[in-house]
Amino acid sequence: MGVTVEVHQVYKYPFEQVVASFLRKYPNPMDKNVISVNTVEEKRDVSTGIIYRKRIAICRNVIPEILRKVSILKIPDIQLEEESWLNPQKRSMAIQSHCLTWTQYASMKEESVFQESMENPNWTEFIQRGRISITGAGFLNCILETFASTFLRQGAQKVSLFTFGTNINNSKKPWIFPLDS
Repeated sequence: MGVTVEVHQVYKYPFEQVVASFLRKYPNPMDKNVISVNTVEEKRDVSTGIIYRKRIAICRNVIPEILRKVSILKIPDIQLEEESWLNPQKRSMAIQSHCLTWTQYASMKEESVFQESMENPNWTEFIQRGRISITGAGFLNCILETFASTFLRQGAQKVSLFTFGTNINNSKKPWIFPLDS
């Protein structure tokens, strides 16, 4: 079976600002589910200028306690791997993410693109497609996929919050701006 979530949004902010904000948005006090994000690899292709990054995110296990009675679901944290390819010349960034936890029972893949908007070069278009498929959990497959669908949709809506720069007094406290479509 499986669950697919798709998001398409235009942010009225320049590409560079949106991408910089995306890359530093976690962890933050507004989302307690993301514990850490660590860059494990970063390199620039000198011939194309494309910057490749691989990051590992540690997230809290948000599966409801009632479902964590099943031993395979009884873990505190979930690991996600994110790879991105930033092309500053073309003003685009492609991202692929997948879950490193429960790979024998679940497949979670997400593909996203940030790119300069065709409508206005000072705006950024965001396109995301995520898919979760649960197998090997018997009758729980459908319940877990329904929960995953709700969680993915909530996560996609959170993409609208980004951290931008520092405040006017140059203090380290960031501004939080909602990115309206």
